[in-house]
Amino acid sequence: MEKRRIVIKIGSHLITKDEGTINQLVVKNIVSDIAKIYRQGHNIIIVSSGAIASGISCLKLKQKPKTLPEKQATAAIGQPILMQMYQKEFSQYDIKIAQMLLTRDDFQDRTRYLNMRNTMSCLINLGIIPIINENDTVAVEEIQFGDNDNLSALVASKVDADLLVILTDVEGLFEDDPNKNKNAKLITEVKEITPEIESIAKKTSGSFVGTGGMYSKVQAAKIAVASGVEVVIADGRNPGILEKILKGEKIGTRFFATLNSLDAKKRWIAFGSKVKGKIKIDRGATEAILRKGKSLLPSGVISVEGSFNSGETVEIVDESGVSIARGLVNFSSEEINKIKGKKTSEISKILGKCDFEEVVHRDNLALL
Repeated sequence: MEKRRIVIKIGSHLITKDEGTINQLVVKNIVSDIAKIYRQGHNIIIVSSGAIASGISCLKLKQKPKTLPEKQATAAIGQPILMQMYQKEFSQYDIKIAQMLLTRDDFQDRTRYLNMRNTMSCLINLGIIPIINENDTVAVEEIQFGDNDNLSALVASKVDADLLVILTDVEGLFEDDPNKNKNAKLITEVKEITPEIESIAKKTSGSFVGTGGMYSKVQAAKIAVASGVEVVIADGRNPGILEKILKGEKIGTRFFATLNSLDAKKRWIAFGSKVKGKIKIDRGATEAILRKGKSLLPSGVISVEGSFNSGETVEIVDESGVSIARGLVNFSSEEINKIKGKKTSEISKILGKCDFEEVVHRDNLALL
């Protein structure tokens, strides 16, 4: 069997009972499955939710915390409990683990990103399994809007993983919500994540302890496959699920990696860097970027939203507002507002200088 680098995401839905307590039997079974493929020589990275759920269980709360301080406090209490549980289970197989708590800033800041990547690579080379979670006790935005589906995709993208397995409490992506429609059919393969696939995913929802539903998992798959990483969403309660996936069995929903995946720099632009503003472009510029591989010139810019500086990341949308790319701008938002719709030959006269002709050079442009 080919040795692969595998990121395994373990969701809150999967490892918690209906009342919000941790299901230790499910955790035990998942660890057993991971230990089997680890011993086959695969490099394993785990992204595990469950800190807040563990805190809920410890505090005997009847409902999920609602305010940010309550969520952060609950996560602070629950994270060591979660790691202690993993430590206990993995020690039975003589497998060492390490904790890594990350925020989006660890991906957005280039120096922090490289440090994080180097630490993770070192742990893997030492035969240690990194267990990653969002640093919920300090990450304000992550608790409010983020989820570990997205984090697992970013991790898979940044460590050049071969496979991302998102383990949850359903079989995979269905044509309709299986909780509401018992006749809903499982979609076993997705060769391209189309608007229709995203629309289907929106029909499902989260639960008492989790932050994401099937839609967030499909969005995570979208990030991963664009980075050349294959993705499988599957039911983690199924014994031996990981071995079956690695053997290529039709388990869950498999998302095929994009053949022309983004290089490392453009992955960071597309998924790691923080978007500071938005640029709307006309039909001609859209065609030039999407079909001809051209840079974005001032003449194609219709409008600018937000305040940003040269070198920062912006989202580029077409005339109807659909996001088509992200890129590093050569001008500030103030400067682009002055030169939008103008020819490159007019830049120097308008700004008093012309360091660049392109608003975004194609080398710094990542198509979405």
